[in-house]
Amino acid sequence: PLVESGGGLVQTGESLTLSCKASGFKVENYAVAWFRQAPGKEREAVLCIRGDDGRTYYRNDNSDIKGRFTISSNNAANIVYLKMDGLTIDDTAVYRCAADRSFSACTGWQLRDYWGPGTQVTVSS
Repeated sequence: PLVESGGGLVQTGESLTLSCKASGFKVENYAVAWFRQAPGKEREAVLCIRGDDGRTYYRNDNSDIKGRFTISSNNAANIVYLKMDGLTIDDTAVYRCAADRSFSACTGWQLRDYWGPGTQVTVSS
């Protein structure tokens, strides 16, 4: 399974780092991605990282997070991080991580093997 942590209430312009802790499998053998879902909106992909070579992927239609969000992994700790800078009110959402044993899931954005329950991020003005 996957468990997210690190969410909370922050003000605009501040930063947060979310953690996605894996157990029962090694993130270095999986593609792991972050998704988010804001109230009343569809779930959207944020970032993905391949466990084999560390390549990271943004969704093409998610240009508003480029330069602000970064994904990384600590294979020894079996954790994938999402660092978020310059947070805006529009970043308010439940953030979930997901994993798939196929590394190509980072380009297809179809991660099926594991999903975490999510962590709430709320940005206030």
